[in-house]
Amino acid sequence: MNCNKLIAFVFSILLSGCNNTVGTIELKGKVIDENTKTAIPNISVMIEALDQSNDKTTTIYAGDFTTDSSGRFAYTLEKVKNISLYNFFIEGNPAYDPSNQLLGLSDLNSYGKFLTFEINRIVDFTMNINRKSQTAYRDTLIVSWETNGVDGKTLYPFKIENYRINSENGLFWTGGDVKSKIETKVYADKNTIVHWELFRNGRHTDIIDTIFCKRNTANSVFLNY
Repeated sequence: MNCNKLIAFVFSILLSGCNNTVGTIELKGKVIDENTKTAIPNISVMIEALDQSNDKTTTIYAGDFTTDSSGRFAYTLEKVKNISLYNFFIEGNPAYDPSNQLLGLSDLNSYGKFLTFEINRIVDFTMNINRKSQTAYRDTLIVSWETNGVDGKTLYPFKIENYRINSENGLFWTGGDVKSKIETKVYADKNTIVHWELFRNGRHTDIIDTIFCKRNTANSVFLNY
């Protein structure tokens, strides 16, 4: 065996050893707030092995753990045979949004004892709507919002409270004596942009409100039209 073939053979042995899909891996690390970088206690993390052997990807439960009172964790992962990619699903709680992180066996072998998972803080957000106009009874208001570039309706469930109007069309209010509010959650320490569209007397008016939503604060916006 010549020198080049020997080097290639040794390299292949080392590479296969690094990505051995059987056995265990010791994992250590912490879950932190994406903005403040402080560690967060009592956050659960579920591990899924991603089987990509067929035309579609299937998931296999591989384990779970929870951060301790200091926001740190130590866990022994039992590797799933023939699987080289793992999804770490970091579960949220009322104050934090869930997130995912994909890691391969090479990543876990290299820095599996120095893992850091980030999650985003979420806060309460209320949009208050009051129709004070006594004319143009058939005008229509449409509401949408995004938080840190994400469609707000997909981030967190919202609840609508209506007074003296039955809004059966979701986020549409047509005429009437409107006094309503939308309650939801948005990302903390990020901009939330509320887009109000008003159709009145055949004219379309766009109204944009940008709110920097702070943590530990009641965040809200008002529209009187």
